[in-house]
Amino acid sequence: QVQLAESGGGSVQAGGSLRLSCEVSGYLYGHSLVGWFRQAPGKEREGIAGIFGDVDVAYADSVKGRFTISQDNDRNTIYLQMNSLKPEDTATYYCALEGDIHAIASIPPNLGDLFGNWGQGTQVTVTL
Repeated sequence: QVQLAESGGGSVQAGGSLRLSCEVSGYLYGHSLVGWFRQAPGKEREGIAGIFGDVDVAYADSVKGRFTISQDNDRNTIYLQMNSLKPEDTATYYCALEGDIHAIASIPPNLGDLFGNWGQGTQVTVTL
């Protein structure tokens, strides 16, 4: 059974940085697509980054140039480095995994609908 566990959320001032982690257990994710999503209160879920293998990465325009997705296969962990945080980045952040998708080139609005395995989320709050 696939389990994903996010960590690293917290409260930070605008302009600061956080690194989120997503530990995958019960599954060798090396040939799976992993994505980071977020959802703010009253807003729809937003896909923000995806990674497949060591080559395919994609970012939403809202985070491009500020966030970096990476993975450590030895630790079965995917990271989201978030720099230059803004108050509008405040949300619950989720990682998700899908074993049947083997590439990513962009972050379409409905990307989350393709994922079958989700973590419980971690809260990120950015204050002025």
